Amino acid sequence: MSKTIKKCFYEKLTFQKMLEAHYRARDGKRSKKEVILFEMDLETNLVRIINEIASGTYQFGNYREFKVYEPKERVIKSLPYRDRVVHQWYVEEFIKPYFFKRFITDTYACLNGRGTHKAVSCLQRQMRDIKRKYGTYYVLKCDVKKYFYTIDKNILMKILKKRIADKKLIKFSEKILDDGQTIGIPIGNFTSQYFANIYLNELDHFIKEELRIHYYIRYMDDFILLIRTKQEAKKLMFLIGKYLNEKLNLQLNHKSKYFPNRFGIDFCGYRIYETHILLRKRFKKKFKKSIKLWKMLQQREQLYYRKFLLSFNSYKGHASHCNSYSFVKKMNDLVSALDIHE
Repeated sequence: MSKTIKKCFYEKLTFQKMLEAHYRARDGKRSKKEVILFEMDLETNLVRIINEIASGTYQFGNYREFKVYEPKERVIKSLPYRDRVVHQWYVEEFIKPYFFKRFITDTYACLNGRGTHKAVSCLQRQMRDIKRKYGTYYVLKCDVKKYFYTIDKNILMKILKKRIADKKLIKFSEKILDDGQTIGIPIGNFTSQYFANIYLNELDHFIKEELRIHYYIRYMDDFILLIRTKQEAKKLMFLIGKYLNEKLNLQLNHKSKYFPNRFGIDFCGYRIYETHILLRKRFKKKFKKSIKLWKMLQQREQLYYRKFLLSFNSYKGHASHCNSYSFVKKMNDLVSALDIHE
């Protein structure tokens, strides 16, 4: 496959590919009203989308905004269903085949076969390796200040254009990114997580190829470097902050820091050491808060068993990937005390 995307926009604009995009977009949402309405006249709706994209008249709808408060307060933006189908088509046909090959091995967000648990496992392997070599070492732990809200779309388009030679696709990419603002991409858009990954892929290559850092890992805008000395960590933090500011118009979060390896590393929901992995205190507090909520809903006869089961299994799944036998037993005991039945 070519390193750049050349004159394939119309080749990929087919009914079959748009239908497959619809199947992916509706996954887990088949009972939603807008999905049901879309499927009531599925063929007509898909053909209309294809014709509008082909003619250059396709217009994205208005965003629906709402807030979430876990793990912190964020504004989520959601497009109408037909637009989400188009985003699925765009990512599957153009982003994944051409941009994913440029990603380094040790980036883990939004990639099939990777994810948080693989990221944690990889980081612990790196920690063990550097400890065997040097005994003690320093951890440089960074994240980007208000990342999604500060991505510069002009810079993002320049990055995309390095891989896209198809003028029609460039124009359509600009339309996807156009929400009336130059800075920031919406949290909630299916494309946003991929654009965000592409944006910081520039940083990945700077760290690996120019700074020549061997022990490095990134999950979206959280990234970690394992460094031999405190002086080197301090210097690298400055160089990375300078690169982000000058090349990507981003800033390091003030919480970015370097520290000795003996403290362990908070990453992807766990506290990681060379010898073991623990649950973060925040996870335990969140689970205990959920127990209180389930108990209250049960007393009001408003607890839906399947929804509860999905949530509880999610907690157990997360806990099962670390050294948490005692806490998992406590989780089971607390849930058993609730005596929840289908």
